[in-house]
Amino acid sequence: MADSSAPVPQTLGESLRKNGVSRRGFLKFCAATASMMALPPSMAPAIAAALEKARRPSVIWLSFQECTGCTESLTRSFSPTVENLILDVISLDYHHTLQAAAGDAAEHAREQAMHDNEGEYLVVVDGSLPGPNANPGYSTIAGFSNLQMLEETIAGAAAIVAVGTCAAFGGLPKADPNPSGAVAVTDIVKDKPVINVSGCPPVPMVITGVLAQYLTFGSLPELDEYNRPLAFFGQSIHDRCYRRPFYDKGLFAETFDDEGAKKGWCLYRLGCKGPMAYNACATMKWNGGTSWPIEAGHPCLGCSEPDFWDAGGFYKALSVPTGDPGDVLLAAGVAGAAIGVGAGILGRRNSAAAKASHEKVTADELEQKL
Repeated sequence: MADSSAPVPQTLGESLRKNGVSRRGFLKFCAATASMMALPPSMAPAIAAALEKARRPSVIWLSFQECTGCTESLTRSFSPTVENLILDVISLDYHHTLQAAAGDAAEHAREQAMHDNEGEYLVVVDGSLPGPNANPGYSTIAGFSNLQMLEETIAGAAAIVAVGTCAAFGGLPKADPNPSGAVAVTDIVKDKPVINVSGCPPVPMVITGVLAQYLTFGSLPELDEYNRPLAFFGQSIHDRCYRRPFYDKGLFAETFDDEGAKKGWCLYRLGCKGPMAYNACATMKWNGGTSWPIEAGHPCLGCSEPDFWDAGGFYKALSVPTGDPGDVLLAAGVAGAAIGVGAGILGRRNSAAAKASHEKVTADELEQKL
């Protein structure tokens, strides 16, 4: 039986040795972390040195109006694994789904983590919250409304990570007619740094990568206009997609079982939202790097973007002119240009394209603006 009086490891290095993690395994972890942060492999030793001395941060995970899909995604992370995170990197002190404690014991664990790590702990939130003017009975935990629990928990937090599109932008609960008055974390939190890791659910390695990056550097990553880490959300799905050359050639699948679909042609006409969506699905993939929706033959739903549920039918194409390549060139008004002109305009990072898509303007109106 373990000695309950033994000191709790305070640094990552101490925790690694306590859990029998080899130096080789640790360096592999650091190399994976460098890769996720888009850093060269030569940075792995520097990351190792920083992590060796880093104090394990306390993490409080709050689940509100959600489906547990974000936690399911986290538990399927393969590099770093969730075991790496919980045992070696972070101290996950409160999580409804993963913790053994329940009732008063669970809430005591949250309160203790807040008290013992004042000003240093991280709060991870998944799920939207009923808004300040909504009936608090829509979602309560331990007798507290979601809003009460969030405000109490973040009071002494160093930063908040909003995991999933529900927490980042309101997601499905916020979809019209939004009966619970659902709002995003950033609609409530104005005096603390918030990192949005959107997606429905987010890519598992992105969740773990953001936590590992914060631990390594002790600061927030570079963020885009929606508070998402640029390392993972800096390019559109369309720009990273292996089917992009077919778009440029004007080769589109018209149905899910036609000859174009069998040949792997572009899914744009089947409603793919890749030109308006920013995420790392195409490069990190899912299920241990096995595949991702477009590779499996399904169009991107744009689930990492604000209001994606209300942005139009899943299988309805964006309103950029399509048709035969010649028609597209004429519609675009660019003689001799490639059919990829439309996507090239839409894909400009931090341009009016990304913002206008969330203002619900059509792509035709967008091209006039650009």
